[in-house]
Amino acid sequence: MRSGTADGLFWEVHDAPTGAPSVVLSAGLGGSAAFWSPQMQALTERFRVILYDHRGTSRSDRSLKPDHTVAAMAEDIVTVLDATDTPRAHLVGHAAGGNAGLQLALDHPERLDRLVVVNGWSRPDPHVARCFAARTHLLEAFGPAAYVEAQALFLYPPDWISQNDAALRISDAHHVENFPHPDVMLARIGTLLAFDIDDRLSEIVHPVLVSASADDMLIPPRLSRRLAEGLPNATLDVVRYGGHAFTATVPDVFNARLIAFLLGDA
Repeated sequence: MRSGTADGLFWEVHDAPTGAPSVVLSAGLGGSAAFWSPQMQALTERFRVILYDHRGTSRSDRSLKPDHTVAAMAEDIVTVLDATDTPRAHLVGHAAGGNAGLQLALDHPERLDRLVVVNGWSRPDPHVARCFAARTHLLEAFGPAAYVEAQALFLYPPDWISQNDAALRISDAHHVENFPHPDVMLARIGTLLAFDIDDRLSEIVHPVLVSASADDMLIPPRLSRRLAEGLPNATLDVVRYGGHAFTATVPDVFNARLIAFLLGDA
């Protein structure tokens, strides 16, 4: 594994045999590359894997540039591609990372092969806005600890939370310790709520896997269906169970479908 920093963005590359395709993994609102831990063994057996921490989070610069938008997040992906000598790659993005991938397909189509959008959307949605408003109020009124404790309710199925409570509490403590500055998190939420490419979906001609979970409370699967219907070359895949973070709750299910798509078998 090699790592470095480019324009304030921390990145790491897990090399594969010569000639293996490159895959960039872009996390959701939390922004940390560690989000993809459940996918790493399956992916590194077949691909050159590039991870990075979103600007404002984890090991990257903990501040945002004044022009922070989803388009700026897509430019950050280009920065990572350039820093890792990657002319072109597949991209797998969860929620915020998936939206950045859609923007990358519009702004720099030549840098992208296949795109996987997990729990993404194409325009603002009232339900999503209400969920983010609740999280915003928690953060503003009670701080990061309350925000992180409530986060599991938005990410995971109820029974999964009950069965994994002890591990979640350890994870919560880590997230609180490494939480971005509240102003950064609020700005990232505002950026996502402003994202709207609904009238440009027909311009994205790349093969796209639109992946969702039927029990996602934060980003309902109907948003993924709308996204897939608007994309010329999309495959919609909805798993039955797993919540918003089904990449972590049912990783074997997700990984099998992800790899089949990236290899062109689905």
